[in-house]
Amino acid sequence: MLTSLDHIVLAVRDLARATATYRNLLGQEPSWHGRHPAYGTANTLFRLENTYLELLAPAGEGPLAARVGSWLEKHGEGPFALAFGTEDADAAARTLRARGLESSDAADGLGRDERTGAERRWRSVFLPPSATRSVSMIVIEHRSPPDALPAAVPFAGDTAAVAACDHVVVQSANADASRALYGDVLGLRLALDRAFEDWGVRLMFFRTGHLTVEIAASLTQSDPSAPDRFWGISWRVPDIDAAHARLVAAEFDVSEIRTGRRPGTRVATVRAETHGVATLVIGPAS
Repeated sequence: MLTSLDHIVLAVRDLARATATYRNLLGQEPSWHGRHPAYGTANTLFRLENTYLELLAPAGEGPLAARVGSWLEKHGEGPFALAFGTEDADAAARTLRARGLESSDAADGLGRDERTGAERRWRSVFLPPSATRSVSMIVIEHRSPPDALPAAVPFAGDTAAVAACDHVVVQSANADASRALYGDVLGLRLALDRAFEDWGVRLMFFRTGHLTVEIAASLTQSDPSAPDRFWGISWRVPDIDAAHARLVAAEFDVSEIRTGRRPGTRVATVRAETHGVATLVIGPAS
């Protein structure tokens, strides 16, 4: 039913400023500068190898603009929604409802690139946060060909730029409830469910498409009534040394490179500016 993590949505106040930040963080030129006339929002998209990043901001009157504006007032800038890809939005909505998950009806959507006038069309289903443990989710069926959204182009060399998303991180206060949502209801493949006593955390890895949705839950604190929180993103780079040097030169607050928890990897944490997103850069050890 769900074939990929189609895109990742960040809510931002100043779209131009956030676009400049993520252009430098990713080392990629934006793929799209668009508007949603029916929604009252504007966006910038960066299409990577396995997903695309959407920076979303209110830009007028509309239902989505109101929702994003309310989110920004309550939470500030940061991770806003996970959008899962499907081949049939209407069938996905029916299946989710049969599994007990509330959803909207599938509706047509239209985006227009302000630079070129190009248009992209899709059909999407919104899942209310009240039904998804407070993590906003969208199910999207694209009605335009894949190349309607051009791939982002590296401006600082292929090896130093972010190539793909490695994983997204959702923090959970109720691991079993989150496992049921992502596995039983959404139907994502559970690749790992393991308690790491040394770290005091239970990690669950759900695979979809070519990336991972990681659920992290404390082993010592649990609150069945507490919501989940879409918290962070890990970006994959071909050369961690080249990427680190590029980020330092761009004046990001970035940690030293260290050995990653996953065997065969090295990582660095980008502390600022990330517009409220816990951010990790990960690359091969050699």
